Amino acid sequence: MKTSWKILWLPALLLLACDRDEPLERPQEAGELYHGMIELGEKLDDPYTVANIQAALEQVDPTKAGRVEIKATDLYVRFLPETEEEFDRLKATGICLLDHPMDYQILREGDYYHDPALEPEKITWQYAVVPKDFVFPEGIRTELLDECYLSENEAVTRAGLEDVDWDAVEREAFRLTGNEDLYVPPTKASRVTPKGRITIEDYSWSGGKPFGVAGVRVSCNCFVKFAHTYTDRDGYYEMPTSFAANPRYRLVFDNVAGFSIGFNLVLVPGSFSTLGKAGPEGIDFHVTPHGDQALWRRSVVNNAAYDYYQRCGKDDMDILPPPGGLRIWIFKNLDCSSTVMLKHGALIESETIKQYLGEYAALVKVFLPDITIGTKGQDSYAGIYSSTVHELSHASHYAQVGNAYWSPYIRYIIAAFLREGKVAYGTGTLENAGYCEVGESWGYFMESVLYKERYGGSIPAFGTSFWFYPQIFRYLYERGMTRSEIFRALTPGVTDRDKLLSEMVRLYPERERQLKQVFERYSRQ
Repeated sequence: MKTSWKILWLPALLLLACDRDEPLERPQEAGELYHGMIELGEKLDDPYTVANIQAALEQVDPTKAGRVEIKATDLYVRFLPETEEEFDRLKATGICLLDHPMDYQILREGDYYHDPALEPEKITWQYAVVPKDFVFPEGIRTELLDECYLSENEAVTRAGLEDVDWDAVEREAFRLTGNEDLYVPPTKASRVTPKGRITIEDYSWSGGKPFGVAGVRVSCNCFVKFAHTYTDRDGYYEMPTSFAANPRYRLVFDNVAGFSIGFNLVLVPGSFSTLGKAGPEGIDFHVTPHGDQALWRRSVVNNAAYDYYQRCGKDDMDILPPPGGLRIWIFKNLDCSSTVMLKHGALIESETIKQYLGEYAALVKVFLPDITIGTKGQDSYAGIYSSTVHELSHASHYAQVGNAYWSPYIRYIIAAFLREGKVAYGTGTLENAGYCEVGESWGYFMESVLYKERYGGSIPAFGTSFWFYPQIFRYLYERGMTRSEIFRALTPGVTDRDKLLSEMVRLYPERERQLKQVFERYSRQ
């Protein structure tokens, strides 16, 4: 954690994190990004409803239309989850959720939408397209909006439909509903599969050459025709569905590795960066620090986290990865970062935090981050990378020790700030200081080593100016002890440096002399 005391002001942080832009006076071009709340226009007539496809078939092939009834292949629905548990059950079904309707004109793009008919602190409606035989989760408010027909989702070829020209039917449905301007001119290929590449650059790494935004979800839809996939490690993606009309593309920072970036539940289920409408062949996008800053920050944190998760395996660092479903917030106006693990249950039930937050305690239970990344003053990939891997190292530690360890750790951070002023980590004299000493030594050690491995040079001395000593781990690492061996010693019972030394001696008796020497060398006088 880097000066994580600012968790006390989580409700205020929500305001600090918002990006606000002036209203659009023209349609969004592909590749332009806007922030704030999506502004909806008029409701549109969805060409994919059963009624509209039936009407289009009658125009294209009246003989067949007279013999065959179009039946729904999919359902356009919306859900109104009331709790995080209900929202998580929805996500667990594997369906793609949008926080705004799919059959409305978008006057102004943005990061999120919240239905104005709902109270601001309530979870907003979640829209989805599901198969006709979808098993709806019990107890969650659900509304059927339309029965739809998507020809590619016809489970079994029904008699009479085998030789229908569905491209012509689809084009006619767009014409009948007044949406022909969205359709690709017939001189182009009738249907194509969207594919492309999302890239970023780090001027301090690999010669500044573009590389992929890894594991991020790319989503696109044209009305209820919806598709999504994930980029591979090099940023390439290819949708599983073909389109003939121009879809609306977006990046969703809900990573395949098991973490999400952005506000969840009440605002959006993961930060969106809407790329606008583009052709059905797909869209390429290159993220730069000189372009959209919100997308830049999200992409750097995304890649740092993706790489960290990949490296936790036995063939590399061999440490526990952060727990699944990790939720990361990014704050552009803060220079501090933290690993509070609130979504996973740390601290939030503490009487101490309730006392400090007062009337805000209940509100914070809705907005639960695990990690917060402050990016104020961070204009380089390297700086954001450094903060992110530091906090993820804490999350790995948390995965090994759990809430019983983490709550007193965070309480110490808060108490140190409240009693000793704006001194990062206090002076180490208050109750539970040992948790901080062990945890921060590990966090700064990992940050230093991972930074060196990415950018070269000597190992940086991150964290060495505080009252604890990440130098201990660095000394042992440079003399042959692996990160995995160090991590094994960070058990739930290791709550101060003396217990850390005892555990390391127990695990590695052949290093006892070396261990005692380095602990004595970096001891507080």
